[in-house]
Amino acid sequence: MSAVVKAACVQVNAGTELQPNLDAAGDLVRRARDAGAEFITLPENVGWIVQGRAKTMARVKTEAEHPGIPFFADLARETGAWILAGTLGVLQDDQRVANRSYLFNPQGQAVSHYDKIHMFDVDLKDGESYRESATFRPGERAVVAATPWGGVGMTICYDVRFPYLHRALAKAGASIITAPAAFTVPTGRAHWHTLLRARAIETGCFVVAPAQTGTHDEGRQTYGHSLIIAPWGEVLADAGEGVGVITADLDMARVEEARRMVPALGHDRDFRVVRDGF
Repeated sequence: MSAVVKAACVQVNAGTELQPNLDAAGDLVRRARDAGAEFITLPENVGWIVQGRAKTMARVKTEAEHPGIPFFADLARETGAWILAGTLGVLQDDQRVANRSYLFNPQGQAVSHYDKIHMFDVDLKDGESYRESATFRPGERAVVAATPWGGVGMTICYDVRFPYLHRALAKAGASIITAPAAFTVPTGRAHWHTLLRARAIETGCFVVAPAQTGTHDEGRQTYGHSLIIAPWGEVLADAGEGVGVITADLDMARVEEARRMVPALGHDRDFRVVRDGF
């Protein structure tokens, strides 16, 4: 396996229509490849961001018909890079949508995919509310994909709040965890850096988290700050709030080093919860 891989996060501001978003993302992927990146990641909802079920259902396609899949397959072949195609909305038989992350190898093959498990159903301040489960079907399997530099554990956005998923991925062989996201501004300011650093520290994994940024359909705003984080918790690169690309070298020896110093993945204990005084 490769000892070091240069990873990139592509940070975009997705609009409502698929092709312009794909074209913009493709240009940034090429920029990342020109900078030497071998593993290039894109954010959640890279194809489009729209508000509400009606707009989503008007745009969504089945996997066989989705233009985003051959687009990223061709882009992987063109660049010779591994590409994590953020997420694309894929229509399912029950008329719900899978929020699906695809990993393409340099031959353009979709070698793995992961459907977001945890649905973002929240009510924030100032009337900002989301019901992802009204449109999207949660996934039922966690995924670790084999790559030349080790296992890549695939997560998506709201999954970051569930440590048990990340621990399971690390125990199943992940050395890198991907977290494509479209984080809201209020939750991003409060929690984004802290949660992602915690997931890296807890698992001894690199965390690569490409994000949406800026203002989208109906004024929705996303936080930006795509991050690449080392297994000891250091932020290796932060994209800030602008559209663009960040890169960092992932030295895979650092995974074993962090886990050797704090071997928490092997320290699980069975326990029971007791409710006293209720």
